[in-house]
Formats: sequence, structure tokens, C-alpha cells
Amino acid sequence: MRIYLPSTLEQLASYAAAGEVRDYDEPFVAADEDEESEYDALMAAADASADLQPAGARRVVVVAEVGREGDPVPLRRVVAVHADPEGAGPDGELAWFATQEIPALLR
Repeated sequence: MRIYLPSTLEQLASYAAAGEVRDYDEPFVAADEDEESEYDALMAAADASADLQPAGARRVVVVAEVGREGDPVPLRRVVAVHADPEGAGPDGELAWFATQEIPALLR
């Protein structure tokens, strides 16, 4: 099951340091496996990310594959991170980052 976790850069840094995603709220899950449903879940998580932080902060969504909702999320289960590019507007498209790009995203 693919889950979309609203996050912040600060939370992402703590996840990277801990080696797992901890203390996350209700994840967003696509209604089915089609691309449109997955995009809807991603954007709903992005909206929730915006609600976690001050206006203008970069939205961050951690995407992970888990056996079932509520399972622990070690970093090896994270498949990608989506985040606003630096200087992007609040409603722009999120950029895709591979897991090995997380350290660069956090700089």
C-alpha cells in the first residue's frame, strides 16, 4: 500500500536522522492505483503539509510503501519525497526527489 505523509523539512530531517518516519498523522491513501487517484492523494497530503507550517514554507510529502496503514515506516520503505522547489508559489507543482536526494533537499 502506498501512503502519502504530509511533512515539513524539519520533520524530514528528524526522519532521516532516526532512520524511520516517526509520529506521523493520518496518511493519505489513493482511492485506487490509477495515476489520477495517486495524484489526488499526493495533492491532499501537500495541502495538509501547508497546514503544518507557517505560510510560505515549502510543502513536503513523504511517499512510502507499507504492508498496511499504520505500519512503521523505516526509511527503506520511503520511495520518494515530493517538495516545493525553492522559491515556488504555494499552489505550484511539487518536485520529485529520490530518497538518496534527501540530504541535498535538507541543505
